[in-house]
Amino acid sequence: MVVAGLFAGVGGFELGFDRVGHRAILLCEKDKQAASVLRRRWPRVRLHDDVGTIDELPSETEVVTAGFPCQNLAMAGDKKGIEGRKSAVVNKLFDLLGRRAVQWVVIENVYFMLHLKRGTAIDTILERLETLGYRWAYRVVNSRAFGLPQRRRRVFIVASLSGDPRNVLLADDAGHASWPGVDTARPMGFYWTEGRTGHGLTGDAIPPLKAGSTLAIPSPPAVLLPSGRVVTPTIEAVERFQGFPERWTSVLRGRAGRHRWRLLGNAVSVPVAEWIGRRLTEPGSYDDAGDRPLTLGRAWPDAAWNIDGRRETRRVAVGVTEHPVRRRRGRISAFATEHWPDLSDRALRGFTERARDGNLKYPLGFLDALEANLQ
Repeated sequence: MVVAGLFAGVGGFELGFDRVGHRAILLCEKDKQAASVLRRRWPRVRLHDDVGTIDELPSETEVVTAGFPCQNLAMAGDKKGIEGRKSAVVNKLFDLLGRRAVQWVVIENVYFMLHLKRGTAIDTILERLETLGYRWAYRVVNSRAFGLPQRRRRVFIVASLSGDPRNVLLADDAGHASWPGVDTARPMGFYWTEGRTGHGLTGDAIPPLKAGSTLAIPSPPAVLLPSGRVVTPTIEAVERFQGFPERWTSVLRGRAGRHRWRLLGNAVSVPVAEWIGRRLTEPGSYDDAGDRPLTLGRAWPDAAWNIDGRRETRRVAVGVTEHPVRRRRGRISAFATEHWPDLSDRALRGFTERARDGNLKYPLGFLDALEANLQ
């Protein structure tokens, strides 16, 4: 299919779609550093720098992808919601669809949008799609199911004018997965920037990558190794945590190199995009026998669909988990962690002090092992 990638970032959707034979005809990205990566990786594709100045999508476009900004929707963001200045730019997508209808639309954003302000963001997006005549399905998907050593839950929305989006997004389900426990016998990823109200502890994987500060100061997660060292992953490892090849963002050098962390924290996980791209041309068969009506005004579930355009008949995709597939488990312990740099004493001391002062529970021996690095 022919694809227009809006809010393209460093090309997570585009690379995943490329791998199954789709072809990008237009890319749009306002961030200059991200645009540099796109220009390096897709030198022959037209690159636009502002979605607001695109008059019309190319006539041959069959799929539009949009991983629009999440700063107003994320748990770690300002929580202003879909009307926030950054996230409201998604309205430009609907303006373009209103001018030229496209058969398929694929949208990605943080799962917290289902809960923030009682799900106003997801409700607004789905209502705009319905107004334009689109059928839709959405689902929370965990990148870890695709063999990545990262616990990353994101909402994916697939909409179509005439196709059945359920056969793309909901037909596959590998069931609930069991992940390695959190203990000192295996690597443990955590947010060193937190400690008092959250920690993100994850066994043999990292918690969701973050974009870092607004000043592009990196904040990669820390990892306590079984040896007792506390390290942070290299930028090349982080690229692989998102499913990109190593050095995918290496066009950014010198001072611009610090932006690589932020851009990867904002990226779409490539194997998830690849799975969706394959299902667009090789749809599955969704069984709705166990579904039940979703009452408007209730909490939004992790998966739902509407294929007749009427809001009152939205249905919950009962039994569909956040694990569409089951790949060989991604593990931090498979990486060359002995070459990863140590977390600074200042950062480590700050985390342990906050953790000791707070009320969160930690695995036996975890904080002692961290503090041993400071002695």
